[in-house]
Amino acid sequence: MPRFSIIVPSHGVSGRLSQALDSVLAQSFDDLELIPVCDDAEAPAAEVAAAYARRDPRVRPVYSPPSAGLSGARNTGTRAATGAYVLFLDGDDLLLPGALAAVDARLTETAGVDVLHGEYERVPWWEGEPANPAAPLLAKAPKGAFDPAMVPEPFGSRLPAWSAVYRRAFLAEHELAFPEGHFTDLGWTGLVAVAARRAAVLRRPLVRHRARRQGSRLNLPGAHQHTLLDQVELVLTRAAGADLPPARLRALFDLLFTEVLKTASRPHRLPSGHRRFFRRAARLHRRHRPAGHRFPGGSLGVQHRLLAAGAYSAFRVLRGANRAAAKAAARLPRPRMLRTRLRYARALRRPLDPNLAVYCAYWGRGYACNPAAIHAKARELAPHIRSVFLVEAGQQHTLPQGVEHAVIGSHRSWELLARAKYLVNNANFAEGVVKRPGSVHLQTQHGTPLKTMGVDQSTYPVVASRSGSFTRLLGRVDRWDFNLSSNRHSTQMWERAFPGSYEQLEYGYPRNDMYCTATSDDVARIRRELGVPEGRTAVLYAPTHRDWADGFETGLDLEEFCRAAGDDVVVLLRAHYFYDRGTARSSDRIIDVTAHRSAEDVCLAADALITDYSSIMFDYANLDRPVVIYADDWEVYRETRGVYFDLMATPPGPVARTPEELARIFREGEYAGAGSQELRAQFRERFCQFDDGRAAERVVRRVLLGEPPEALPQVIPLAERVPAPAAATLVRS
Repeated sequence: MPRFSIIVPSHGVSGRLSQALDSVLAQSFDDLELIPVCDDAEAPAAEVAAAYARRDPRVRPVYSPPSAGLSGARNTGTRAATGAYVLFLDGDDLLLPGALAAVDARLTETAGVDVLHGEYERVPWWEGEPANPAAPLLAKAPKGAFDPAMVPEPFGSRLPAWSAVYRRAFLAEHELAFPEGHFTDLGWTGLVAVAARRAAVLRRPLVRHRARRQGSRLNLPGAHQHTLLDQVELVLTRAAGADLPPARLRALFDLLFTEVLKTASRPHRLPSGHRRFFRRAARLHRRHRPAGHRFPGGSLGVQHRLLAAGAYSAFRVLRGANRAAAKAAARLPRPRMLRTRLRYARALRRPLDPNLAVYCAYWGRGYACNPAAIHAKARELAPHIRSVFLVEAGQQHTLPQGVEHAVIGSHRSWELLARAKYLVNNANFAEGVVKRPGSVHLQTQHGTPLKTMGVDQSTYPVVASRSGSFTRLLGRVDRWDFNLSSNRHSTQMWERAFPGSYEQLEYGYPRNDMYCTATSDDVARIRRELGVPEGRTAVLYAPTHRDWADGFETGLDLEEFCRAAGDDVVVLLRAHYFYDRGTARSSDRIIDVTAHRSAEDVCLAADALITDYSSIMFDYANLDRPVVIYADDWEVYRETRGVYFDLMATPPGPVARTPEELARIFREGEYAGAGSQELRAQFRERFCQFDDGRAAERVVRRVLLGEPPEALPQVIPLAERVPAPAAATLVRS
């Protein structure tokens, strides 16, 4: 039997789950079992947990449906536990280094306690110093083991469930379980406080609680606020039959009704049913008020009296009912010119146009990427929606004939942004764009994250110094209603990098549809347009941006590579779009395609890809063609830019660290050999989950046409997809 069972619910936190699990498995005290609780075997978090279980036999995933809620997940984990003591850890929190060793030592000192309460760090989401809310409470507790009934203040009931360690036999003896519904921690800690006969405290933080950017779900308005009274009634009913000392019972009553009054004094949390909540609370107050109870002093005492009397109207007046629950979004810069600001403000007062969609890609660089693919599909499936593409001045020529457009910053562009119901972008619209009620913002992204993104960049100084304000970034994230993902890895990393309340759409990237729909004629046409000589092997070289470098350097002597790799090799050079200056670096063996507007066309034309750490590798893998990684500065890149996984451990093909090794891989055919195919198959299994050729259709039907998820085309399994044929395949056949 292990000493500890650590139960980790994972619903909605798959992006941070690995960090929580790592914090447990890295403990110096290792006599433990780790029980991640996942929604089901197919859930994103289940994939993470299963990978840990394969590596470490101490990890034992179990399953609890989302409908069972947090209480159901914890109860499922408790039933599966075999340890002498049980700990709970939220899937986005961390067990602090040395915590288990300290707990073990304290349990040895205070042998046989039912519950051991510990401190915890509460880390603000963004700015501010960490706090230790439990320290003042635990400072009042006796130094050794004690009978909780002899301590008047039930401080354990004011702490989260995960700030304590519980003897499993004690839980089983009293049949303790997390009560259903919301506010389950309040019910659980109250029941534990009533049942425990021997307790102790550990005056050191055990858990780092990372406050969610969205705040606690329990503070949101809705009918779930009524379940607070269910928990209060449950605890007080149990306490009434437990023969608690009068002082203890009175303190527990005050603590519980302090929580009730917090909700009663915030009518916005109960947009309907506030009067019903108040009246039920008043009945509970009268029924369970202990003998000898005295109302507290001050305003809180007045609230108690009004609640006990059922004086609803007087209570509302006292608390200043109907206060605004939130202020306008963060201070955002407006359009710069006065006349434009006035036009925009006027347009915001007009109704939304339900049949207007505004698109933008790469900060206005042109008609490209996911927004362009969605735009094209919308014209086919939703022709009643007027679609307008925003571009920078001078980029109008990138638009296909017949595509309505507006120049970014113009009066017309701001009027369109103010009136459009649908706004689609693969980056972000200007900070001055207001998220209007009823509008729908779709963030399509423009790659799969290997390198750190969003707020995860904040710990990398070189990147952070160039990223601008993360606070402003989060303000833009708050406008998103939907966020697009092409694989489960992306879903999890977007959750970490861009925390918000948007809905993840695991539909694939619309720009990648053509990798499944293009024909041999399309491939041949694109190669002719790019100038690829017939019968040659076209190798696409697409390095990514280096945050610490100014300007673009190829990183390779491409002419020398062509000579060493073979006479039939030509290179398609595609620099990062940051370096598109409209100038070409072409020669007989090198074709510069940086300025070509469609990365998808370039990929279709290429027989193989060489890249370093560019996200193009994830898109190109959909074609099931050879990929080679040229990683001459991987260590520098990883330490300076930050990455989400070790590419060297799971590459999509052979890895070269020197120019000579890269040339040999092509000269000897290793780039297309069996070993390369095996690596690529594993990579595709992980990163090509949803790109099946119908992503744009799914997006248009769900976002623009409002069709339910169950009515959308199902994702075609990877094994059943037929990628667009490579030119080399056509030549051989």
